[in-house]
Amino acid sequence: MNSAQRKIAAKIVALREQLEYHNYCYHHLDNPQITDGEYDRLLQELEALEKSHPEFVTAASPTQKVGSAVAKTFSEVAHEVPMLSLANAFTHEQVNSFDQRVRERTALEDAPIEYVAEVKLDGLAVSLRFENGWLVRAATRGDGRQGENITQNMRQVLGDATRLQGDLIPEMMEVRGEVLMRKDRFAQLNRERREQQQQYAQAMAEYEQADETQRRQLKKPKKPEQPFVNPRNAAAGSVRQLDPQVTRSRPLNMYCHAVAEARGAKLPPTHWETMQWLAGMGLPVLQLSERVIGVNGCLEYYRRMRKRRAELPFDIDGVVYKVSRLDWQHALGHTSRAPRWALAHKFPAQEERTVVEKIELQVGRSGAITPVARLKPVFVGGATVANATLHNRDEIERLDVRVGDSVIVRRAGDVIPEVLSVLMAERPPRARKFKFPARCPVCDSHIVYARDGVIASCSGGLHCAAQRKENIKHFASRAAMNIDGLGDKLVEQMLAQKLINTVADLYALSVEQIESLERMAKKSATNLLASIHQRKRATLARFLYALGIPLVGEATAQTLAANLPQLAKVMEAGEEALQEIADIGPVVAKSIVTFFRQQHNREVIDKLLAAGVRCPQPTGRRDASNHNHIFADKTVALSGALTMPRSAAKRMLQAVGAQVTGNVSKKTDYVVAGENAGSKVEQAENLQITVLDEQQFLDMIQAQLQS
Repeated sequence: MNSAQRKIAAKIVALREQLEYHNYCYHHLDNPQITDGEYDRLLQELEALEKSHPEFVTAASPTQKVGSAVAKTFSEVAHEVPMLSLANAFTHEQVNSFDQRVRERTALEDAPIEYVAEVKLDGLAVSLRFENGWLVRAATRGDGRQGENITQNMRQVLGDATRLQGDLIPEMMEVRGEVLMRKDRFAQLNRERREQQQQYAQAMAEYEQADETQRRQLKKPKKPEQPFVNPRNAAAGSVRQLDPQVTRSRPLNMYCHAVAEARGAKLPPTHWETMQWLAGMGLPVLQLSERVIGVNGCLEYYRRMRKRRAELPFDIDGVVYKVSRLDWQHALGHTSRAPRWALAHKFPAQEERTVVEKIELQVGRSGAITPVARLKPVFVGGATVANATLHNRDEIERLDVRVGDSVIVRRAGDVIPEVLSVLMAERPPRARKFKFPARCPVCDSHIVYARDGVIASCSGGLHCAAQRKENIKHFASRAAMNIDGLGDKLVEQMLAQKLINTVADLYALSVEQIESLERMAKKSATNLLASIHQRKRATLARFLYALGIPLVGEATAQTLAANLPQLAKVMEAGEEALQEIADIGPVVAKSIVTFFRQQHNREVIDKLLAAGVRCPQPTGRRDASNHNHIFADKTVALSGALTMPRSAAKRMLQAVGAQVTGNVSKKTDYVVAGENAGSKVEQAENLQITVLDEQQFLDMIQAQLQS
């Protein structure tokens, strides 16, 4: 063996060791150390080297076998029919090559093949053996020939499906499938685990601060389990439990995708009909599969499923094409690792590994401060990612992410990239914890913390440069001052040319200044200026919402205006007075007070008032203006969940002379319907009563108050 061959042999050995280690982490520990994309690249590199140098191929190579050895914590199960893996394709050309090989080996070179296209579920592969209609054994894939006995656990997952239904039940049947956890259930499970971690941290702090006598009375808190990395990790960890009751407590699903063998009953002639046969026996079969013709049908299915990937309730990492005719499947056979009649067409990886180069704070329109990881650029989910959200202070502490850390980052469709986990074993020395500041990094205003310090917001509001553009857009929006014609691009131009600096400057603009902007003629400039000045009168609620006070949305603005009907009263109210108002807690009260105590915010409000902005508000009594209101003397029913407290909506209606009721009858004039409004809407429609959504209701309330 010459030096070049020795180098290649050494590289092959190194790749095999890496892949074996990562197989162990993935299959036994349910704790992957690299992403699926990285694993696939390592495997492809090894496959390419072994193809070029077949003299180095051995039966023990990861390219020649499936999965990993069986864990000693479970008894072993021998698979009479091996549980093979699938060959992977990453390009359309590879799919074309697969189709060509299938046509050549079935002597149908000029005719298209019928395939069954299925989504490739990202879960735990399992095998189920039924005898006389009853589940007698369930096993993991293991190394493909021997798996782990998980029968008791799978009985918890399958429920009623442990017994087959119908008259034509095989004497024996072995079914293959995938166990998974839905994305919403995974998120809920991890939320619960994070809450447990927070409770544990608080309990440990109390325990550590207690003196020795107190500690004897206190029980040392038990450390909770860590959140799962992803739904596949959660599903695998839940099935591979020694206590079946733990498996029972986890929200798992199982879907069948093949029959390995059957005795005492004749299988249908195609894979498609076989799946319908399984469904008829009560086994769970995913209803996303399709019969497709030829390679074009396969690729069209791939494109559609890739588009739908983000909206599906469970994770998929590609699609699978299977020759539908079972006699052709048998004739095509398999290699030591994969069947020749099936192919997995993988989507671009959604998770990749990279390095955190910086952690910065990003200030949004409402003042919300979000920590962002600046990453070493990495290609993931079909795009190059250089930034990922860290969500909030609590998430940074949970992940313990630091500058210099190697991390797994995820990008799923249009979802903002996020850091999933930190590879602690690779943390550089002297990496320091990130600390949230007390003041905004842009304008130096105080930061207000909500939800036990988890959510951070800048109180700079109208003054903060980071918020300025979005604040002006928000101020002009329909739910706020409702200035027609003041779109995003115009605001950006005005700021760029320094025609405005704050929302108050809108009212000092001239026709000539607006006309100088791109795509603005004199008529459109005149119309925009007229719209700005026509909207100088607004309800107090709209005006408060337009100011962009942190944590004050439309509902809270309505509540404030209903209880403190003058702007001056709102501005001067203390935290205690605000907390006496229903639906306003200490955090929101503090945010309101902080906002109005910032001198720069008061200066902008003074300029708005000096420019003629006014906000009359209903007083709560039937005056002349209320007497003519559209809701005056009307009976209005409220139904469903509104974004504002129902008490606030009721006060608004009573302030303009309406009678509010909880029932719908012939005497009802309007129904205001929120989310899940239910039967009241049906009653109203049957009685031909006008049904309003929340925005229509607010517009009608405010329309006459502004006139």
